[in-house]
Amino acid sequence: MEKIKRAGTWLRESKTGFFVLIVLFYWLKTYGIYLTKFTLGAAGPMQQFLLLLNPIPSGMLLLGLGMLLKGRKSYWTMIVIDFLLATWLFANILYYREFSNFLSFSLMQNSGAASENLGKSIAGIIKPTDFLAFLDPIVMTLLLACKGIKMDLKPQSWQLKTLIEVLALILMGVNLLLAQHDRSGLLTRTFDNNYIVKYLGINEYAVYDGIKTAQTNAQMANAKSSDLAAVKKYLKQNRVAPNAKYTGVAKGKNVIMIHLESFQQFLIDYKWKGKEVTPNLNKLYHAKDTLAFDNFFNQVGQGKTSDAEMMLENSLFGVQSGSAMTTYGTSNVFESMPAILKQKGGYTTAVMHGGSGSFWNRNNAYKSFGYQYFMSLNYYNYQNSWYLGYGLKDKIFLKQSAKYIAELPQPFYLKLITVTNHYPYDLDKQNASIAKTDTNDNTVDGYVQTAHYLDQAIGEFMAWLKRTGLDKKTLLVFYGDHYGISNNHNEAMAILTGKKSYGEFDDQQQQRVPLMIHAAGLKGGIKHVYGGEIDVMPTLLNLLGIKSNDLMLFGHDLLSRQNPQLVAQRNGNYISPEFTKVASSYYYTKTGRRVKNKQDLAKAKLLGNRALAQLSLSDRVMTGNLLRFYKPSWFKTTKAEDYDYNKADALAKLEKGSHEKSTLKSQLGKKKDAEALYKTDAPELRQSSKKKAK
Repeated sequence: MEKIKRAGTWLRESKTGFFVLIVLFYWLKTYGIYLTKFTLGAAGPMQQFLLLLNPIPSGMLLLGLGMLLKGRKSYWTMIVIDFLLATWLFANILYYREFSNFLSFSLMQNSGAASENLGKSIAGIIKPTDFLAFLDPIVMTLLLACKGIKMDLKPQSWQLKTLIEVLALILMGVNLLLAQHDRSGLLTRTFDNNYIVKYLGINEYAVYDGIKTAQTNAQMANAKSSDLAAVKKYLKQNRVAPNAKYTGVAKGKNVIMIHLESFQQFLIDYKWKGKEVTPNLNKLYHAKDTLAFDNFFNQVGQGKTSDAEMMLENSLFGVQSGSAMTTYGTSNVFESMPAILKQKGGYTTAVMHGGSGSFWNRNNAYKSFGYQYFMSLNYYNYQNSWYLGYGLKDKIFLKQSAKYIAELPQPFYLKLITVTNHYPYDLDKQNASIAKTDTNDNTVDGYVQTAHYLDQAIGEFMAWLKRTGLDKKTLLVFYGDHYGISNNHNEAMAILTGKKSYGEFDDQQQQRVPLMIHAAGLKGGIKHVYGGEIDVMPTLLNLLGIKSNDLMLFGHDLLSRQNPQLVAQRNGNYISPEFTKVASSYYYTKTGRRVKNKQDLAKAKLLGNRALAQLSLSDRVMTGNLLRFYKPSWFKTTKAEDYDYNKADALAKLEKGSHEKSTLKSQLGKKKDAEALYKTDAPELRQSSKKKAK
């Protein structure tokens, strides 16, 4: 009893005791957060042990910095460091809940995109228990303020201070050695960030990510033209012949890319309580003049939507950490779809988006891609009730876009970015026309409502195309950018998909998103080829009759009989018709059984190496800005300074061009107004019309 009393006195009245106490609280809190706020998948005794151990070394090292100071400064420095560590944990809790990933330096370097991405839905993300991240520094502050802990102002020996830091580094080294033994190549290969946190800790992940970001910056500075040799060799060896039957079948047609936000393939033909969730998209999916792909996967990383755009516009992967469009979109040279179509086919190029132009660095990256016009939120009329989360509600956005579409000289290449079907899937009652699901998961249950609303908006847009005659002149491409329901909601997904259990293999298979290519007279059908977003650009170029054999594209024509059907995922996973890799496990794609046969396992691992080679070489092009050293003889490098998205200037230019005979506005004549021909049941617009009438 006396020993316990003396230990308590030591903890309360000595600086070393205070240090032990603050490290102990930090360790227990962090471990608790690992278990309750993140899905790290620690399996087996070693991984469980490392998960328990890894908060200690960095906690000792960082909080031990306060021990180096004298007097009161020592105590308050430890408190400040503890608050900073708590803030880092708290921010990652929120970011992880929405994106199933951890914050990175490359993402935070471009904080505008990251903060908007998280901030728009923070009210729907945050939980009261998240604030427990701040419990230990608050408690320690109160104990100091209320004299529950007395400050020990006696000088500490330099040997003790040094011992703490050295011991922390030794523990960190032991942690790393054990982690490398359990997972070889942990820091040298492309792994999910969950691995780094699981094995090494959230603070070590920040250091690892910071070093990797610095290396990336240095790589660009040191890159040279000879670095392209390995890329050229790989692309030559893996090039496939496009499907000649489809070459040029859509030559000269307008192209409209319709971005289906957070839309997963399982929603196609899905019914809830007997009602189709997406009747308009279902009709398109099964139409005889639609090429639909039922094994098409998203391949995004942290950049989510921006990664999808990067792949569709450039056939280059997003980078492993952060957003490629955000980090490299301003500085890199690209050979993008809009620039190619403008130079090869005389296309007018535009993006329309009812959200912020700075989000994901779009207002800069689109200039590097060669888009002539970018109509973002400030081009649209709106009231607060018309805006939801990330931008204008889809029905309102598409209706107002009609007037701009009518002024684009044809042929045009246009991307329309919808946003209503975005987390947290909230929709006001007047727009909700289908019942929520009843999985008891608030995130999941609103998903069918916003998807149904998006589908209604698509139906209205398709009716307008038919009314104006654009439907016969246009190749429509509908694509889902990334998953809507993350692996943090597996129980709810099991209910929605009718599965008894739902694990990592099931989640990987649900990375399917729609790809539908529709045009009047197109020989369509549902295609079962395995492919991903990296393959869209070469597929479209072939349909439009543009040769791509001299372009650096990492994808393949989805209609080619030689398509390798290997879908690399940004985290190192892959899917093929035979095998699926998830983390360190391999499965048979058709059955979901684990691969145990040695011969099959060798084949599966070989496919994994091929997927990693594709990712790493694409990264080399992106991070080294290697396209500055390569240019097809016919291609004129895009210069961002040639483009101006200033509203007044852009609208004046658009108005001037709208009188050309090729525009829809000219073709409709003075008696018909394109926007007036657009019919929508958006209640906000009806209410606005009634107010004006009064």
